[in-house]
Amino acid sequence: MIKPELLKLLREKKGFSQEEMAGHLELSRPSYALIEKGEKDLTLSQAKIVSDLYGITLDSLIKGDPTQQIEVDIKKTSKETVKKEDSIRISVPQKKLDKFKEVLLYILERIGGKSNVGMGVVYKLLYFIDFDYYEKFEDQLIGATYIKNHFGPTPVEFIKVAKQLIENEELVEVKNKYFDKEQTKYLPRRSADLSKLTAQEIKHIDGVLARLSDKNASEMRDYSHKDVPWIVAEDGKPIEYESVFYRTGDTSVRDYDAVTNNLKNNI
Repeated sequence: MIKPELLKLLREKKGFSQEEMAGHLELSRPSYALIEKGEKDLTLSQAKIVSDLYGITLDSLIKGDPTQQIEVDIKKTSKETVKKEDSIRISVPQKKLDKFKEVLLYILERIGGKSNVGMGVVYKLLYFIDFDYYEKFEDQLIGATYIKNHFGPTPVEFIKVAKQLIENEELVEVKNKYFDKEQTKYLPRRSADLSKLTAQEIKHIDGVLARLSDKNASEMRDYSHKDVPWIVAEDGKPIEYESVFYRTGDTSVRDYDAVTNNLKNNI
C-alpha cells in the first residue's frame, strides 16, 4: 500500500488539487480523497499513472522514496522545452494556449453531449487532432504536450485550460455515470471563436471527430495504443510529434503515395 501522506505531500509539492489528480486518474474528487485518507488503495495501473505524473519510478513511489520531479508550467512566453538535470519544465506559447481553448470548446460544441464522450475520450481526440494534423501538414495545430500513460496520451495542459474556462464561466464540469463507471464530462457555455482557426484546421478537426468521436474510452485507449508515437515514447515522458512519420497503416492519415507522385511530377 502506498502511504497516503506521501501522495498528499507529492500532490501539494506539485501544486495539484485533488480535483486535478482525480482527473488524471479518471476518478471523482471524493474517490481520490478516500485514497489520500488511506481508506482506499490505488490500483497498480493508477499507481503507475501517479508515478509518471510525478516523474518518479513506481518502485520509489511504493517504497516512499521519490527522487525525481516533473514540473509543468504554462507560461506567456514562447520558450522551448527546457530540460535540467532530473526535472523537465514544459512551457507552452500563450498563443497556442488560446487556440487550445477554442479547439476544446469547438470539440465540445460538436460532440460533448454524446454519452460516450467523457474526459478520457476528449484527451484522445485532442491527441489525434494534433498528431494527425502534424502528419498531414507538417505543422502544429495546437501543439500541446502529451505524455504517455497507461490510459493513452494525456494532454499536460488540459486541466489548467479547463480550470481557466470554468473560472471564466465558459465551461461547466459535470459528473455522471456511463455504464456504471464514473465519468467526467465538460460542456461549453459559449461558442468557440472560429476566427482563431483556419478553414483547413476546422475541416481537419471535423474529420477527426467524424472518424473517432463514436468510440468509447476503452476503444480510444486501445486505438491510441496502436499509434507509433505512443508506442515508442517512454512512460511518463512527452510523446514526440516527429514520430508520426513512422506510423503504420493502423493509424496513419497521410497519403504518402500521393506525396511521392507529386514529387515525381515536379521533378
